[in-house]
Amino acid sequence: MSEKNQSLESFWMPFTGNRAFKKNPRLVARSNGMFYYTPDGREILDMVAGLWCCNAGHGHPAIVEAIQTQAAEMDYAPPFGFGHPAAFEIAETLTTLTPEGMNHVFFTNSGSESVDTALKIALAYQKERGQPSRTRLIGRERGYHGVGFGGISVGGIPYNRKQFSNSMIPGVDHLPHTHLLDRNAYSRGIPEFGVELADELENILTLHDPGNVAAVIVEPIAGSAGVLIPPKGYLKRLREICDKHDILLIFDEVITGFGRLGDNFAAQAFDVTPDIITSAKGLTSGTVPMGAVFVRDDIYNEFMSKPGVAIELFHGYTYSAHPLAVAACKATQKVYADEGLFQRAADMAPVFEDALHSLKGEANVIDVRNYGLMGAVEFAPIDGQPGMRGAEIIQKCFEADLMVRVTGDTIAMSPPLILEESHIQHAIETLRTVLRA
Repeated sequence: MSEKNQSLESFWMPFTGNRAFKKNPRLVARSNGMFYYTPDGREILDMVAGLWCCNAGHGHPAIVEAIQTQAAEMDYAPPFGFGHPAAFEIAETLTTLTPEGMNHVFFTNSGSESVDTALKIALAYQKERGQPSRTRLIGRERGYHGVGFGGISVGGIPYNRKQFSNSMIPGVDHLPHTHLLDRNAYSRGIPEFGVELADELENILTLHDPGNVAAVIVEPIAGSAGVLIPPKGYLKRLREICDKHDILLIFDEVITGFGRLGDNFAAQAFDVTPDIITSAKGLTSGTVPMGAVFVRDDIYNEFMSKPGVAIELFHGYTYSAHPLAVAACKATQKVYADEGLFQRAADMAPVFEDALHSLKGEANVIDVRNYGLMGAVEFAPIDGQPGMRGAEIIQKCFEADLMVRVTGDTIAMSPPLILEESHIQHAIETLRTVLRA
C-alpha cells in the first residue's frame, strides 16, 4: 500500500466502500458558497448541499461568526435540569415555522436521533393516555430513517437492515413503496398514479388490529432511496386513515425540512399536517450537528398533565440544545428569512425541473423525477452489476468537477438554496457530457 493511501487507512468511513474509496479517493479540503475545493485546488460544484443539508450554502459569514462568538462565550451547558436562554429562544422561533398546533420541540443531535426520539415519544404517549397496547410501528419499504435501531427497524432499505436483522425492534410492519416506474416515469412534480398504495395501510391495520398500532412513519419524499415522490393524494389518504384509527402520523422531514421544497416543511408544501415532525440537516445548514422533533400540542400536554415534579420523559442527550448548535441554528434561520431562501427555492424549482428533464433520452436514462429542489435521474443497471453504473457516474462527475449523490443506479441532486440558473445549467451539461462519454 502506498504512503498516500496508508494515511487514509485509520478512518473507517460511514456508508462508503472503504477499499474502493481509498484506492481512488474523492477528497475536499475547503468550501465556499456553492463550491467545494479539492486539496489541489480544483473547484467542485456542490449539487447535493453536502449531504442534503447545507441549504444556505457553505461558509456563510453570519453563521460562521455566530458559531465563533458562541464558542468564546460559552462552550457547553448541561441540558438535564439546567438550561441556557438561547435554547428557549430558538425553540420559540422554530415553532413559528411548523404547522398550526405544533408548538413544542425536543432537541437532538442528528436525524437518526430525531427519529428514535419521535418513536419513543409516540410509544410513551400511547401509555400516558391509557392505551398501552398500542406498541406496533409501521414504516415503509425503501424508507430511510437513520441508523438507530428504531430507525432501521421502521426503515425499508434492505442493505441497511441485513447485517442487523436479528436485533431490530419487534412489532414493526411496512407499507409498500410508491415508486411505480412503469406508470410514473418522467413525472414532473407529483406523480399521477398510486394513491391506492396508501390503502394498504388499512390491510396492515386489519392484520394487526388498529388498537395495537402506535404510529406510522414516512418520509414525505423518500430521499436516500433516490427521491421517490408521493403520488397525488397519497399523503392526505395516509392522514385520513390514521385519523380514522386514532394512530399518530410521523413525517420524517430530515431532508425535506427548511426550504428544500420551497416551504418551511413538506407538511405545508403538501398541505398535510402530521402529529410529529423529525428534522435535522437544514436546521443549522449542516454547520453544527443538531436535530429537532416537533410535536402536536396535545401530545406534549399529555405528558405535562400529571401532578408532581417528576421527569415526564426519560429520554435525552448530553448535547441536546448544545450552545454552538443553537447559535448556528439561530444564525441559519435568520439567513433563511433575511435572504428569502425558501422562496428562492420555490422560484428556482421550475428551472431545475426543466434542466433535469432535458436528460430524458440520454443513454441508459430510464427515469427523471423532481419536486422542489430535489431531483433524481435513474439509469438502467449494467447486466449482472447493479449499482456499478451509478458508481462510475459519481466518480466521472467528480473528475469533471461536479458533486452529485448516488443511490444504486440513481443520481440525486439537492443543491443549496442559494443556487443560480447558471449553476443548474452547468451541472446538467456536465452530467450530460459524462453520460455521453
